[in-house]
Parts: sequence; C-alpha cells; structure tokens
Amino acid sequence: MSEKKHITPDQLRSARWFEPDDLRSFGHRSRMMQLGYSDAEYRGRPIIGILNTWSELNSCHSHFPERVRDVKRGVLQAGGFPVEMPALSVDESFNKPTSMLYRNMLAMETEEQIRAHPLDGVVLMGGCDKTTPGLVMGAITAGIPMIFLPAGPMLRGHYAGKILGSGSDAWKYWDERRAGNITDEEWLGVQGGIARSAGTCMTMGTASTMTAIADAMGLTLPGASSIPASDSGHQRMGADCGRRIVDMVWEDLKPSDIVTPASVTNAAKVAMATGCSTNAVVHLIAMARRAGVDLTLDDLDALGRTTPLIANVRPSGKDYLMEDFYYAGGLRALMKQMEAMLDTSCITVTGQTLGDGIKDAQVYNDDVIRPLDNPVYAEGSLALLRGNLCPDGAVIKPAACDPKYYEHEGPALVFDSYPEMKAAIDDENLDVTPDTVLVLRNAGPQGGPGMPEWGMLPIPKALIKQGHRDMLRISDARMSGTSYGACVLHVAPESFIGGPLALLKTGDIVKLDLPNRSLNILVSDDEIAARKAAWVAPEPRYERGYGYMFSRHVTQADKGCDFDYLERDFGAPAGEPDIF
Repeated sequence: MSEKKHITPDQLRSARWFEPDDLRSFGHRSRMMQLGYSDAEYRGRPIIGILNTWSELNSCHSHFPERVRDVKRGVLQAGGFPVEMPALSVDESFNKPTSMLYRNMLAMETEEQIRAHPLDGVVLMGGCDKTTPGLVMGAITAGIPMIFLPAGPMLRGHYAGKILGSGSDAWKYWDERRAGNITDEEWLGVQGGIARSAGTCMTMGTASTMTAIADAMGLTLPGASSIPASDSGHQRMGADCGRRIVDMVWEDLKPSDIVTPASVTNAAKVAMATGCSTNAVVHLIAMARRAGVDLTLDDLDALGRTTPLIANVRPSGKDYLMEDFYYAGGLRALMKQMEAMLDTSCITVTGQTLGDGIKDAQVYNDDVIRPLDNPVYAEGSLALLRGNLCPDGAVIKPAACDPKYYEHEGPALVFDSYPEMKAAIDDENLDVTPDTVLVLRNAGPQGGPGMPEWGMLPIPKALIKQGHRDMLRISDARMSGTSYGACVLHVAPESFIGGPLALLKTGDIVKLDLPNRSLNILVSDDEIAARKAAWVAPEPRYERGYGYMFSRHVTQADKGCDFDYLERDFGAPAGEPDIF
C-alpha cells in the first residue's frame, strides 16, 4: 500500500462541517456530543461512511451486520471514524416486479447520502445483483474516495449426494417436475438444499459477475469478489477495507482515478472470460457512462469475439461453482491467466496497479480456471445481435445455449404479457414445435416495468414431456444470470415504446444468425411500416411516485437503463452542497 499522503486534516471534506467557528458548525458539534462522541474521536480524522444494503429480507446480505463490525474495526485501527448508514436493500429474491426497477433509486440514494453528509470516504457494502451497480454508479458520481466490499458467494448447494447451483439447478429441476420426473419430496429437498448459507448465488450469475467486474475495475481489494461469504477470510477482508479506505482519504484517491476507459475495458474482458451474466451488459454500460466512458454494445461484442471464456463455472461452464473457483485461485488467478490481454497499469483502490495486485496469483486447478489455449468456449460469453427486430441491439449468451440454435429459422409465437405466457405455457395442446420461436414483449425498461428477469421463457409443457430442454426465445426483458438456454434478451428499442418487437405477429418467421450477429423477421419493409403506422401505444404503467419518474426518464437497454438526467453531465461529479 502507498504511504504517500496528499491532504492534511484541515483539508478533509468533513472539516467543512465541524471546524468553522460559526453557528452551523456549533450545531454539528453539539449533535455529535448528543450522540455520545467527543471531539477527539472524529475531529481531524477521516469520517468514513459505511453504506450498508442489509435488510431482514435480503438473504444474500444476512451476514452484513457482522461484517459492518469488521469494517469499523479496520477504520478505527487506521485512525478513522466509522459511521454506518443504511442504503436501500435492493434484494433479488423478493422485490416485485423486479429489483432492476430500484437500481437507479439506490444509485440516487448513494449519491445523495454521500453529498449531504460529512463523509470523507465510503465503504460500499453490496453484492446482491443490483446493489453493486447501484452503489458504484452513485459513488462514481459523488466522487469521494470509495471502496466496494462484495458480499461474497454462498456455499455450494447439496441434495441427495448432488451438488446444486443456485438458480441454474432450480430451473433444471423445475422442468423435471413439470415433466413429472421428480416427486414432491425430491422437490422439497432441492428447495432446502440449494441455498444453505449467507451470500449471493454461487453460480456465475449476476451477483458474482458484477462483483467480479467491480474487482477487475479496481474498486475492491484484489480478489475480494471471490471470497465466500462465510469464510473467515471474508471477515479479514472487511477489516482490510476499513483500514484501506482511511489511507485512500489521505491519498485523495477517488473513483475518477480508478474508473477509466482502460479499467472499464479490463472489466469487460474479465466479465467475458468468467462466462458472465447477460445483465452485465446493462450494468457495465451504466457504470461506465457515470464515469464518462462511452462504452457501447458494439465495444462489448468486439471484446466478446476476442476473449475466451476460461472460468468453468455454471451456468456457462459445466462442472463447478464459485466456491471451487475461489479454491482454484479466484479472480486474481483468472486475471493472471489472461494478464497479456489486460492493461495492468490501471490503478486500483490499493493505490497500486492491477499488475501489482495479481503478480503472485496462481491457478491451483486448471480445469476450473482454464488456460487461454484450452477455454470452455473460444469466444467470450456474450454476443450482440442487430437486425430489423432489434435495430439498437439485443444480447445472447452463446456459451449457455444449445449450438443447434446458433442458426435458426422458425415461426413466432407471441405473448403480450407475462401472465398471458404463463397461462399458455402449461397447456399441453398449445400449438408449438421445437422450431417455434417463443416471444415475450412489453417486458422492457418501461414495459415491465423495470425490465424483469422474464426472458428465460419456460419450455412449453408439451415439449418438456417430449424431452426438449431448449428452444429459441426472444424478449425485451432480461434473464437471471443463473439462467441458460437460447434466449435473446434486451431487444431495443423495447416493444412498449413501439420498437419492432411490438410489430411482430404470431406466425411470422424469425431468423437468428449468430455467426453474423443478426436477428430479423422475414417480413417486407413495407409490411413493417404499415404495422408501425397502425400501432397504438399502451397506457403508461405509472401515473405517480417513483414509477412515474422511472418510466419517463429511464433510458433503453443499449444505454444502460440509467436515468437520462443523471447522464447529461456525462462524467462530471455532482458537486458539493454550497449552503451551510
């Protein structure tokens, strides 16, 4: 760690609240005394905000009350003053209609909590899918020293001698239950064995993807994203975060020093190499744009074509889970394996370079973390599609679907809503074949609302009973990072605002050409124009509150689904309150 100091106690941001000899500062100091603190505890010391996304309905973060104590211990040891502050707990399991609806609310809350309070630095505690991008987006914009503490993956699941992966095996066993192949007792056993400790999904779902992205971007301590939540190393990492953020304040090491075009590119390459969640596209673009880095879908597709998938972790990999990934060397080892592809000169929260952080990393199991010349999949895990059905782009995860769908033509079966699809999909008389292309629309950023994880449409029960386990599916929704299959997602523009998906009719022939990155409906331009002229916009989803604000200002998937008014200064910090 760097010992170089750049600022003095009188230059601390918190000094503006506490040091002036005026009435407002008298009030601030008086209220600190009311809280039981003496001047010696906080004046002249970095005040560190610990933004905690814990709640009693967030199973991924159930260990955060203990981890806060570890962070506080580290802050105090380093001479700082820790203050825990609640932040919106955007949990993936219980939020309806989707936690994605509230990612931007968390980003706004993070930014405003930082700006409004006498904080010199922050530790961001998150991990459950939307908390990582939400916290990081807000902290990037606020612009003070920050370090991200990942929640860590849960332990691998177990049932009846089998290792279970959260999400991925839930979908698999649900299909078998629908096919009548497992009993109620077996289903209950899977339910109880698939998630058995604190922490995020232990597959390479969105949670592990996004914490790996934060790690590769330099926003965590090196390798912090890989440590299982229940491992004692996670406690030590929490205290390390507390100690390090104090030094970062003295060094004035800010997000703008860390999140650069080069570090964003590093993060994108690492994401591709891990077999990342498709959700990474939306979140990484939004995070980059907050830092003034104009990352695009085309950039990500180009990186995906040249970055091999080397993490053999479900669902893109076949055999292993995040606990195995950690024992194999974790993210540091993966980055060491692909070191020649990365810009190792990028600065991280340690004050040192990415190269310094991985220089002694080793791979302990080269079937879990493969060498570049023996990848799980030759290209990265994601691909961008364009065509008359998705002129602004769509995303697919080739490594997680049956290769026979890489080039496919078939008739569309269109559903206008999730309830309509759900009611039809278990009808064994549904007119559907393995060549049919299932389509769900009105499920995008505005249509969902919030772009729910509905994109992995269930295989129709009739086909399940025939033994089919994959088919081509298209939507303007997202899908869980733990999902798999031939699912085309994030179709932009979305159907709810009149994108081409709104014009598709049941029976239209859809053509996917993955090698050429295209997705089209085989309908004439004149017919598409006629349908567009006849299209009638649906009623708004919301007429009040946060939903009203969301639906009128959320950008489309290809732009990251941030709010347009939070992007307009494109990379400029929000600034400080000037009224005291």
